[in-house]
Amino acid sequence: MADPRPADPHRSAHVDTFARDHLPPPEQWPKLLFELPELHYPARLNCAAELLAGPPDDRPVFRTASGDTWTYGELRDRVDRIAHVLTADLGVVPGNRVLLRGPTTPWLAACWLAVLKAGAVAVTVLAQQRPHELRAICEIARVRHALCDVRAVDDLAKAEIPGLGITTYGGDAPDDLHVRTAPGGTPGPPFEAVDTAADDVALIAFTSGTTGRPKGCMHFHRDVLAIADTFSAQVLEPRPDDLFAGSPPLGFTFGLGGLVVFPMRAGACALLLEQAGPRQLLPAVAEHRVSVLFTAPTAYRAMLDELDAYDVTSLRRCVSAGENLPAATWRSWHERTGLRIINGIGATELLHIFVSAADDAIRPGTTGVPVPGWHARVQDANGAPVPDGEPGLLAVRGPVGCRYLADPRQREYVRDGWNVTGDTYVREPDGYFRYVARADDMIISSGYNIAGPEVEDALLRHPDVVEAAVVGRPDQRRGQVVVAHAVLREGSVRDADALRDFLRSELAPYKCPREIVFLDALPRTATGKLQRYRLLGPAADDIR
Repeated sequence: MADPRPADPHRSAHVDTFARDHLPPPEQWPKLLFELPELHYPARLNCAAELLAGPPDDRPVFRTASGDTWTYGELRDRVDRIAHVLTADLGVVPGNRVLLRGPTTPWLAACWLAVLKAGAVAVTVLAQQRPHELRAICEIARVRHALCDVRAVDDLAKAEIPGLGITTYGGDAPDDLHVRTAPGGTPGPPFEAVDTAADDVALIAFTSGTTGRPKGCMHFHRDVLAIADTFSAQVLEPRPDDLFAGSPPLGFTFGLGGLVVFPMRAGACALLLEQAGPRQLLPAVAEHRVSVLFTAPTAYRAMLDELDAYDVTSLRRCVSAGENLPAATWRSWHERTGLRIINGIGATELLHIFVSAADDAIRPGTTGVPVPGWHARVQDANGAPVPDGEPGLLAVRGPVGCRYLADPRQREYVRDGWNVTGDTYVREPDGYFRYVARADDMIISSGYNIAGPEVEDALLRHPDVVEAAVVGRPDQRRGQVVVAHAVLREGSVRDADALRDFLRSELAPYKCPREIVFLDALPRTATGKLQRYRLLGPAADDIR
């Protein structure tokens, strides 16, 4: 008998309502903006179906370093086969959370798309995360299903997560997805995408912070398209013939956008690299003729030394995010390549980049202006806007907002309808936003406010300095003193006095480091973010 109730176009398609039930209360949500016509999505929307639609079957969508190519037609068929296994064999129902783990491959991307097309919620984690981290994520998100690269399954099994069913892919066992979804020469039966609501949760992205319990950021189906229709379409401006590549993994939303969502939304192709450090990126760009590159500031800095050995003339777009891009790195890259790096700031809470600039609009040393579709301002601790030229907290709002999974820290991040990112910024009189520091990393020494990134930028202007990190160490007399950590170019002499003399010509005296520590490498998270806390206290002894 047909349901006599009128259909609600906004009804959730989730049978398992855990994610929706654990959204923050509406009064704690940020104000959402849908000012651009492109952001007026229908009430019923499955973002995986949208990303898979459009390009012809024979157009390439993913390539690998070994030369394998997946076409859009092959990807559609594989996604449908995986979705059938998920629903018919594994019992996944709409709303179930499915953990995805593995290096950056077309298989991982296909599994992500299949989970979303089946109406489930993707929880993509980093292949480097350890058992205790995986346990915490699965506990917070109540995960009971996992799709895992066969090469990364050991740590997941060691986590001993109660009730977790693990299905591998990329292997040759009878129950491996690779075997269960083998084409066999003919297309499989199509899988009809679950009719999800635009505001059904599509993914939970866990913050890659350096301390504390991880925070699960819940994003809707419409959010996935919104980041493509704002930053990608309005700033990056991709073309169907582009080849994307980059270093961020798909468990990091910077990588998910740059390597899957953005190229697919444009009908373009991505080169998915399992190993994507600075030493692998340049050869890949030269061999495969990459045109759009996503990576972090430290990678651009590291690649400068090797540029002459590779042909990078195929590049037309370079994007930097994850941490502040020093002006010195921007200028060095531009001088050597003629390319203007597109700087940007994003956040896991907001899925991708919301302040940026491209081409002639770029001002080196600034992050940029609000991406079309987004608003940004600088405010004080009480939420009042501060005048241009004065430092304060960066606050943003747009079509995507922070919605933590059952986490009281929601009240800290969202204040009066604004997402407060935790970054200290200055809005210049011309409307450009300039990064100062993370709000909790500002150094106060003898009454002076000192931004660590400004000192780092000065250090990086020295020809022998490859990486730099500056922290404030507690001091009884001054409150804090500036301590600089530097990684030098191979073969350089570790001369602290000479480096300090150089800094005196670059900085006001009160900003110059009291101490300079030389390291072989800076401590970073798996996503490349600097772990400043490890440069202070007892943890610092482990890396010196």
